[in-house]
Amino acid sequence: MVDVGDPAPGFTASLAHDGIEPFRLADHLGDGPVVLAFFPAAFSNTCTDELCTFRDSLSRFADVGGVVFGVSTDLPHALQAYRERYDLPFGLVGDPDHRAIEAYDVVGEFERYGVDTVATRSVFVVDADGLVRYRWIAEGSGVEPDYDAVADAVAAVA
Repeated sequence: MVDVGDPAPGFTASLAHDGIEPFRLADHLGDGPVVLAFFPAAFSNTCTDELCTFRDSLSRFADVGGVVFGVSTDLPHALQAYRERYDLPFGLVGDPDHRAIEAYDVVGEFERYGVDTVATRSVFVVDADGLVRYRWIAEGSGVEPDYDAVADAVAAVA
């Protein structure tokens, strides 16, 4: 399991942000803190509440040089539609091959709609050197992160 102080596992995926493009975590390290907000499914109630809260709190992260990425196992085109519908200003990483959720050990089970594997709702803050400085993993469904604690972690490593 990835813990605070561990090197953040690198991964590649697709990024939905003003179109769809390749994503490599390594390309986003070095300038400031990176927030990886893993979420189970686009267009679901709790996930939408969570990502809209990140959207509404984005200045707290941007003010200290932090960047937010939502990460789910949804397909990139679905994430692009989701991003546009909820006016999310940050990129959403599509991980349908489960590389990221396996690397961070946040594989969740979901037995509805023909989907069996999703991301467990969790948040990791990675510093400019690529080390995990904050980790939160939901215990139970419908639980959202402590957004103040995430913002404090980003500010602490900025």
